[in-house]
Amino acid sequence: MKKNMGTIDRAIRLVVAAVLVLLYFSGIVSGTLGIISLVVALIFAITSLVSYCPLYAIVGIKTCHHHSVK
Repeated sequence: MKKNMGTIDRAIRLVVAAVLVLLYFSGIVSGTLGIISLVVALIFAITSLVSYCPLYAIVGIKTCHHHSVK
């Protein structure tokens, strides 16, 4: 599994995940939408931590830039 997410992309996903969790636990988002928010937050957090997004791989998107040293 090659990394396909850059630092900025990972940071944005972690911030969005944190906001979704805060919205759920503060009671602003609840019910089915709250559960969906938690699932999305979990997916964002996991993909950020491993620097890999399966959807990016399917679509062919890469937000990371690997510089090879010669």
